[in-house]
Amino acid sequence: MKLCWLDVRPLAEAKAAVIQEALHHRFDAVLSDDPADLVPLPPTVRRVLFAARGDIHRQLDDVDLDAIDVVVVDPGRHGTTAALAQRYPAVRFGVFVEIVDAPSLELACQAARTEQWSVLRFRDPTKIPLEIVIAAAAGAEGSIITVAEDVMEAEIIYGVLEHGSDGVLLAPDAVGQAAALKAAAQDAPSELKLVELRVTSTSHVGMGERACVDTCTYLRQDEGILVGSHSKGMVLCVSETHPLPYMPTRPFRVNAGAIHSYTLGNDSRTNYLSELRAGSKVLAVDVQGQTRLVTVGRVKIESRPLLAIDAVAADGTEVNLIVQDDWHVRVLGPGGKVFNSTELEPGDILLGYLPTQDRHVGYAIDEFCVEQ
Repeated sequence: MKLCWLDVRPLAEAKAAVIQEALHHRFDAVLSDDPADLVPLPPTVRRVLFAARGDIHRQLDDVDLDAIDVVVVDPGRHGTTAALAQRYPAVRFGVFVEIVDAPSLELACQAARTEQWSVLRFRDPTKIPLEIVIAAAAGAEGSIITVAEDVMEAEIIYGVLEHGSDGVLLAPDAVGQAAALKAAAQDAPSELKLVELRVTSTSHVGMGERACVDTCTYLRQDEGILVGSHSKGMVLCVSETHPLPYMPTRPFRVNAGAIHSYTLGNDSRTNYLSELRAGSKVLAVDVQGQTRLVTVGRVKIESRPLLAIDAVAADGTEVNLIVQDDWHVRVLGPGGKVFNSTELEPGDILLGYLPTQDRHVGYAIDEFCVEQ
């Protein structure tokens, strides 16, 4: 789980409301340069004091250190954390580094390798320096907390070099942004419980529009997206990673299905294939149920002959998938077995997913709903 730190220093009238929002969403830490902001906080959140530029000893001697969990210092102004820890053995220290040039980048790399907490602010918008710090700190036990200007930047910071920063420090300017940051931190989807589906029949259903979902990611041979005509049952459609005799592989693409079909996106919300656009998110799933969000680069919708695949789960749930009626459109079975859709026969076993709730505008909801 990525860490969420709240910076309350710039806040004024909305400070109390934003702090309550952060506590409600179980933020990991609240940072302030005023101990009065930290003392009332519950023990469920880490209380972080950002040291001012003056005499660090005068600051700490005037503070109830029992109410502070971490003190973030600037080593250039306050001295090393090792020296400070000798004088204040009960205090945990972190360091703040502002990266503006090559020497300060080296300081950030050193801090990320050696300090328990490294709070980093990058002056320039490029994420190359952050990539360098993350690479330099590979295997280190400490945590990197990177300052973000807004939630959109936080989403990028969480994903840099695939590993991302351990956490983000954000100073919201309005209520609602703390909740958005927490959602961004939880963007890594969890594992889905896939089920086996027994094919009962296939049938040619005539012409219609189907959608190829081209992602911005190289998908693996055992990975695709879940697609189905009904919200309560989907089939795992494989990416075009397996060789074909007449065309090159396109490992970023899933020939997904007819445009009315559902697929899963962010927060397990369903989207119609016809709704997907460049920049949309879809859930990539492998045969073990491991998931990751990937970005859609393009959706190609074209008229093609269509094939209906009907299958049933062990609990009797009926599943339908309509795909392009062509041999090179494929679905996945247990163990990563690849089936050419036009060669499916009754009794073949596919992998799928059975959401437990109905959907309203893509969101899960408990209500009476019949899909047929």
